Amino acid sequence: MGVVVVTQDLTKKFGNFIAVDRLNIQIQEGEIYGFLGPNGAGKSTAIRMLCGILEPSAGTANILGYDLRRDIEKIKSMIGYMSQKFSLYEDLTVRQNLIFYAGIYGVSPSESKTRINEMIAMARLSGREDEYVANLSGGWKQRLALGCAIIAKPRIVFLDEPTSGVSPTSRRMFFNIIQDMAREGTTVMVTTHFMDEAERCHKIAFISEGQLIAMDTPTYLKHNTLEGYLVELEVPDPMERSTEVERLPYVRECSIHGTLLHVLLVSSDAVPELQSFTGVESRPIIPSLEDVFLALAKKQRDGGERN
Repeated sequence: MGVVVVTQDLTKKFGNFIAVDRLNIQIQEGEIYGFLGPNGAGKSTAIRMLCGILEPSAGTANILGYDLRRDIEKIKSMIGYMSQKFSLYEDLTVRQNLIFYAGIYGVSPSESKTRINEMIAMARLSGREDEYVANLSGGWKQRLALGCAIIAKPRIVFLDEPTSGVSPTSRRMFFNIIQDMAREGTTVMVTTHFMDEAERCHKIAFISEGQLIAMDTPTYLKHNTLEGYLVELEVPDPMERSTEVERLPYVRECSIHGTLLHVLLVSSDAVPELQSFTGVESRPIIPSLEDVFLALAKKQRDGGERN
């Protein structure tokens, strides 16, 4: 497998605001590459640049061997794009939407019928082909939108927050489809703020305030990113206690997870002091991706102004 996406200092400014700041990434063929970060981090802006929807302010990218600035029309013919709005025509039926997008993406008439039937099966919409999209649930609309985006068998599909606003069951089903696509060789770049989805990506890029703050496999990030010793403890009134705990000199980070606190200590030597202060026994835990992101974002903030 080769590299199919490379960016070099890719940047987007809106006036004085830097939405994406010198982004450098590489994506391998057949990879599910997750862009993870809070709303406003720059994820959607980066994807829209790579799809040719927004023009970069600086830097460049190479997609499938083509230059993003010079060869955007060639790139567009080989990629699929699905926005969080789904981009469906609600006054058309399921089949009519697929027919429309097959035409837009230049699917030949001889192949169109087969591909439309395949997309209906993939989206589990068999028997609903003649139903108006306005009558579909969020999960069905989501899978139909994916079918429209990949009807021309793109080599890369860019998915911008594709699971926002749908049920957990629909989100899991959607990611099962994405994983099947990747196994068949399609490269998938997906933005998300759901940690369980990020776990299912081959690589994750953490984005915060427009900057790439970490990139690797989920396993590597969880085991090799945090500087310190992570423990979990259950306390009454975790909101109030978290503020107290975070002020302790041997605590790097403290976050709330339901009734639990995740506390990143300077070292394991601080465990007895923490337990004495809280009156609660702590348990060492493997960091979650959320723990990793919170610690990285705090480290970035503490680093002061961006260069």
